Amino acid sequence: MPITKELYGKTEDGKDIFIFSLKNGKVEVRIIDYGGIITNIFVPDKDGKVEDVTLGFDTFKDGYDTRSRYFGALVGRYANRIAKGQFTLDGKTYNLAANNGPNALHGGIKGFDKRLWTSSIVGNKLVLQYTSADGEENYPGEVKVTVTYQLTDQNELILDYIARTDKKTVINLTNHAYFNLAGHAAGSLDGHNVRLAAHKYTPVDETSLPTGAIDSVAGTMFDLTTDTNLADRLPNVPGGKGFDHNFVLEKPGWDKHAARLRHIPSGRQIDMYTTEPGFQFYTGFYVNIANAKGGANYVKWGSFCLEAQHYPDSPNQPSFPSTVLSPGETYRQTTKYVFSIAES
Repeated sequence: MPITKELYGKTEDGKDIFIFSLKNGKVEVRIIDYGGIITNIFVPDKDGKVEDVTLGFDTFKDGYDTRSRYFGALVGRYANRIAKGQFTLDGKTYNLAANNGPNALHGGIKGFDKRLWTSSIVGNKLVLQYTSADGEENYPGEVKVTVTYQLTDQNELILDYIARTDKKTVINLTNHAYFNLAGHAAGSLDGHNVRLAAHKYTPVDETSLPTGAIDSVAGTMFDLTTDTNLADRLPNVPGGKGFDHNFVLEKPGWDKHAARLRHIPSGRQIDMYTTEPGFQFYTGFYVNIANAKGGANYVKWGSFCLEAQHYPDSPNQPSFPSTVLSPGETYRQTTKYVFSIAES
């Protein structure tokens, strides 16, 4: 079905925000060109009942501009955390905004999630483009980013990312959709089973920053390699906050299967595949937002994120896969979320 486009709202400085609907007759995904935000994902259950399974707001002014916890947004220039808001590149130190305790998080005060992207429809794809100026949020280099969204007949939501720079920089992009397969307003992750294709993870300190180690999940609460009741596991994760950890994908190449979550009562299932070396599995400990989409109250442990990306703090961890992008190189990432009905 063709992608539709409608006026959604206006930014504070009066620029138009548009919303795009991608449909295939079974699933519908809605995206705005402000922050590349996925506002809605409508998915049927085993009986054909449709629910919106991603958290968000009804309008821009309801919260995407001021209250959002990165709901559905494209995140950059550097997704996740950088220690002490600082990194060194070719002998020069760059100081970033410390917007997450002592650390930099998700691109700074005004990251890619708070920018209006240029939008176009090309066939059955939504194409968003943004040019991040040299020095924006104190990152070096002018970076040109293109992100393409496609919804296939196989219920695959495919995100393709491309970026190029005119000066050596660091880059780490992701999408920060929050999911609840029972429906965005369900309020808990009861009934969800999780299985991650990750036998290693990166432990964190008290500020959720990687220690630099890459540890096995075997024998720990981080072992999610077999079907696990998510709600039962959350209170037992060390630190008391549930999951907010980077999981390591060791299989090389494209289209790595990273994660599968199923909501047993409804039968809804989501699988994530990615070209990235890891992903952040986050279970929404810091979410506490009243009167969100449809009047819903969003609370801790009421949603989960599957953020395909490089490891947090990679610019300060030489043993992690590099996030440096140089002139003449192209950053590429493909991640897809596949919606289905779980086999009984």
